Amino acid sequence: MITTLKIVFSALLIWVTYVVISTSFKSSLFTEWDSLAAIPWMRATLWDFYANIFIITLWMFYKEKSIFLKVIWLILFVCLGSIATCAYVLIKLFKLKASEGVEELVSKK
Repeated sequence: MITTLKIVFSALLIWVTYVVISTSFKSSLFTEWDSLAAIPWMRATLWDFYANIFIITLWMFYKEKSIFLKVIWLILFVCLGSIATCAYVLIKLFKLKASEGVEELVSKK
């Protein structure tokens, strides 16, 4: 199961990074922000994004002991979204011992 999760999150990290970078070359979010902000689905997507970031951040705050790491990961989650989320989960997956599973991934250590 852990190997499958490593593959899935690695693929997601590569894919979302590719999508963000390739889109950035085609279109600048900063120059198009005014027109995007006028689209109701864009506003809904942003609310959805930040609701997910809130949930993921709560889990990360539960997992991390260092206030420094908590602040760094919070900034990364807000600025990089799924890229940072995939990276965080992959780091946690690769830190698991061979005998550990999903329960240890989501629980506090």
